[in-house]
Amino acid sequence: MMENCADAERESMITKPLLNDDHDGFSGKGGFRTMPFILANESLAQVASYGLQPNMILYLTREYHLNMATGSNILFLWSAATHFMPLLGAIVADSFLGRFRMILFGCVISLLGMALLWLTTMIPQAKPPPCYESNNNCSSATSLQLFLLCCCFGLLSIGGGGIGSSSLAFGADQLRRTGGQNNGWALECYFSWYYALCTISILIALPCIVYVQENLGWQVGFGIPVMLMLLSTLSFSLASHLYVKLKAKSSLIVEMLQVAVASYRKRHIELPTESSKMLHHHHRGPSICLPSEKLRFLNKACIIIDPEKDLKTDGRVADPWSLCTVNQVEDLKSILKVIPLWSTGMIMSINVSQGSFSVLQAKSMNRKFGPNFEMPAGSFGMFTVVSAILWIALYQQIFLPVASRIMGRPVHLSTRKRMGIGMALSFVCMIVTATVEAKRRSLAIREGYSDDLDAVVDMSVLWLLPQYFLIGAAETASAIAQNEFYYSEFPRSMSSISSTLFSLGVSAANLVASFLMNAIDKLSKLGGKESWIETNINKGHYDYYYWVLAGLSVLNMIYFLICSKAYGPSKEDEKETTFHDEDN
Repeated sequence: MMENCADAERESMITKPLLNDDHDGFSGKGGFRTMPFILANESLAQVASYGLQPNMILYLTREYHLNMATGSNILFLWSAATHFMPLLGAIVADSFLGRFRMILFGCVISLLGMALLWLTTMIPQAKPPPCYESNNNCSSATSLQLFLLCCCFGLLSIGGGGIGSSSLAFGADQLRRTGGQNNGWALECYFSWYYALCTISILIALPCIVYVQENLGWQVGFGIPVMLMLLSTLSFSLASHLYVKLKAKSSLIVEMLQVAVASYRKRHIELPTESSKMLHHHHRGPSICLPSEKLRFLNKACIIIDPEKDLKTDGRVADPWSLCTVNQVEDLKSILKVIPLWSTGMIMSINVSQGSFSVLQAKSMNRKFGPNFEMPAGSFGMFTVVSAILWIALYQQIFLPVASRIMGRPVHLSTRKRMGIGMALSFVCMIVTATVEAKRRSLAIREGYSDDLDAVVDMSVLWLLPQYFLIGAAETASAIAQNEFYYSEFPRSMSSISSTLFSLGVSAANLVASFLMNAIDKLSKLGGKESWIETNINKGHYDYYYWVLAGLSVLNMIYFLICSKAYGPSKEDEKETTFHDEDN
């Protein structure tokens, strides 16, 4: 969950040097006076967005009468779209709209999506009628009702992508000095406040809005995010005349596509054994003169066949979809090289995405703290955020200093080791989750609740805390390590691609999670048996489902070791080796 704050927004940084719309430079615009509006916009949008997520599975199963498998499928697809849209938003913002228009577009679309979702709670025809308690007869949702519901989720994903793709970078634009030089202290202060408010927003949304949904109903619970999103939109738009509004020359993602298209167009060209025998196009000034020998088929994209046709009189490319620079080719190669290691993070992201099932677990357990307070089931996700904060603090302030004292030299765990630690923690989390669920289910059956969907077993919800803390630590360790790894491996011009790759991995993982859950649901029902993923958690076997995820986690760790060895030494390893050689 933490990576949505710390990473998804950074996709907006996937741009080339920017041009200023204002011809008078930055005089009279930008600066710290714009920060309250930008930070308020992002914070309110985060609270509104995260406030809708935890209890959504309960809304789908209670109000739309969807079974657990169908409801989870919808949420997996929603999450996949939400993590993919910032990439698409970054391309559109960089190439066409600009960041200001993209954020404003995202705010309006998010507001529309939340308003429509709110209306489904108030318009009887928007969802199926209530179940008859006498015979437990429930009407299924119609195709039109499900279409309206999916439109709400689609609008929320598009709107979130518009805001997330540009918000962080737009704020940084306001602090750029005349001439394009960054004010380092100002940016550091801005980034610190940005991520701090992101975290605070989640910690406010999970307990507060979820509590309102549980105790005051869906109409009030979904109405609050609408009001917050309206305030977010107004906060951002009111300062329109104060903003520095920049537009990008081009997008790195578009340039990657250009390499793929250009190399395909020139697929019939024969490459010589030595690249130096061909004429290659490259940037003026600092650039790579010759392409590397790895993935040689991509080298065709930068080969100049006929200078008179391929280049203009001023040396620029006539058609960027037919001829690319050597730098562009090498940028794409660097991405393709990390794809195997990137794919190893999917299983861990699948483990992280099982939040809907954890809500059902918490709902069926004793959540009372004191005589008058019962904690909402959806609010326990905040312990994942708390765990992330604790992991960072313990690792930076305790583990590294203590290890350095013991070893007598500075200790630093490589990014790939920390990625492995994240995977190991997620594996342990699945084992703990399966064990706790088996205990909870057996207790529910002993107490005679096997047919009671809403029964609460005599087992404290605190049993779930270990799995929340483990998955929070696993997610944080892996997310930070992956972003650092990509940042160190990519050329400087591609440093911001790291957050894009991680977000795309989460998006792909949700699609795989949906496929995996469908497969397990169908296979477990063979022979007329009860599905492991029953809506009634006491009849299902979610413990078996988690054991499957634990088994896949073991296979994934083996796959990770193979990919890590095949990758060879990283730039980080080379720097570490050089450091030790100099030290000796």
